[in-house]
Amino acid sequence: TAPAIPVGISNRHVHLAQQDVEALFGKGYSLTPFNPLRQPGQFAAQECVTVVGPKGSLTNVRVLGPTRPLSQLEVSRADCFTLGIKAPVRESGQLENAGSALLIGPAGHVELHSQVICAWRHIHMSPQDARQLNVNNGQKVSVCSHGERRLTFDEVVVRVRDDFALEFHIDTEEANAAGLKNGARVAVMNGISILWMRHSSSLKRIKHPSACCSVSLRLVLTGQPGLWISCAKPVSLEKKRVRSLVRY
Repeated sequence: TAPAIPVGISNRHVHLAQQDVEALFGKGYSLTPFNPLRQPGQFAAQECVTVVGPKGSLTNVRVLGPTRPLSQLEVSRADCFTLGIKAPVRESGQLENAGSALLIGPAGHVELHSQVICAWRHIHMSPQDARQLNVNNGQKVSVCSHGERRLTFDEVVVRVRDDFALEFHIDTEEANAAGLKNGARVAVMNGISILWMRHSSSLKRIKHPSACCSVSLRLVLTGQPGLWISCAKPVSLEKKRVRSLVRY
């Protein structure tokens, strides 16, 4: 059985290179672990910085550790409006033509040039998790949530590494839209089946037994009046012949 995936919600934060840690907090300074994160070896530090843009600022932005080779600030779309900057939606480390901002700490400041992004939603997992979920590193998948505000997250990047723990990372805006909290469970839509039957002017949704949740998928007109279907394998519905199937 494919494992359910815990949700990890990322608020605005910054990863710092050691030279920037020292510029912001003092020569020889080391980050102080505050709370461990789900990913092994990573932590929220006690240290925070102020982020300044052309139109405004954000205070108490948490630093995450350990240090990295290059500093990177991750913010939400709303944060971009507050700061007055443009930050593209990117995977971590893909900083070409990224946004810029100023970091201010108790000992100094650091200018980030093309080092600000809105993080692309992604799943961390180990090779064993990847085998169970039948996915590969770098693959993009769809993830479905549950609850009153359930959503389907498309274009989710899979990241596979030996030291990764299974976790679906989204920002606060995406989490709020889906009504998700830290630790909630979601599922990868890998070959699930959702059937739809159209009756006159209304659409009746029928959940196939192999589906992980009720979600809206791209629908394909079968050529048979009144029947729409999106599924992973041939099925029959009330003995009506399905002439067109699509794997999603």
